Amino acid sequence: MSIYVSSHAKRSRRRWPKVVLGVGLTLALLTGVGITGLWLYGRSLNNNLDRVDAITTDQSQQPRETGAFNLLIVGSDSRDPASTEDSRTDTIMLAHVNEARDHVYLSSIARDTWVPVPGHGNAKINAAYAWGGASLLVQTVQNYTGVAVDHFVMIDFAGFESVVDTLGGVDMTVEKTVTSIHAPYRVFTEGAHSFTGAEALDWVRQRYQFADGDFSRQKHQQQLITAVIDRATEAGILTDPARLNGFLQAVTSAVTVDRGFDLMKTAIALRDLRSNDMTYLTSPHKGVSTIDGQSVVLPDPVKARELYATFVNDTVAQYLATASPSPVASTS
Repeated sequence: MSIYVSSHAKRSRRRWPKVVLGVGLTLALLTGVGITGLWLYGRSLNNNLDRVDAITTDQSQQPRETGAFNLLIVGSDSRDPASTEDSRTDTIMLAHVNEARDHVYLSSIARDTWVPVPGHGNAKINAAYAWGGASLLVQTVQNYTGVAVDHFVMIDFAGFESVVDTLGGVDMTVEKTVTSIHAPYRVFTEGAHSFTGAEALDWVRQRYQFADGDFSRQKHQQQLITAVIDRATEAGILTDPARLNGFLQAVTSAVTVDRGFDLMKTAIALRDLRSNDMTYLTSPHKGVSTIDGQSVVLPDPVKARELYATFVNDTVAQYLATASPSPVASTS
């Protein structure tokens, strides 16, 4: 997996937000719909997003020290807000976009991290979603990290499969040969591969075959995000209106956001970011243990406070330059 940590990448690298903003502009130019047509197209994409109550008034009014903003990104087996009881949040990432809008830091929080869940006592962090949906999960993450969540973004795994397929697949590297624990029990052989949507989702769900279990799954999830971004900006989609529209429709159909999220405003805010302006982090922890018969990940409260304080005051880059041990996710 490639981990992008430099903010001084070559200017020739394509900018990944073109996938959401530049692509719409390209469509407008190619089809001659003009600015009004572009605005209407952007509105239609924004309206295509499912909405859920996730950010309460009290949460959104937490003090802001800078113009940076934070998103809670969740991967779930179900996007139905009315049926969260049996839903799992296999992916939990707290993303910090700095005030300069030239870097994003994504901290993966292991789904089994043992934290206080408001109204329920200590539990695995992903239980918050099953018990109280997006709102309780946001509240739990905010209480744990001390970081105000501005927006909630939930990705439906099944829907994301179609996103990969609209791109014609993605390229990822398998670090060792493993057999999937899920039907049809694919064998993923060591080396570089091109994955279909079903294969990619199957691969990033594997964990029992790896010594570090859920942490390998986090690494593979980060790998998939990078692979999708790279393929989207390299597959000629920007010059093919039909493929472009299909990709954007698949993305927005696979995503649920909070009620205040605005796709166009967010795209404009991120317009200067490049694909290598992303740093993947691992939320500080003390390893795996057993509590009440459950395998859990023990958080490191001291290191976690140090890391997430930099999300609040927008000094992540300075912190990472001297942090020991570094929370930057390992490469493969």
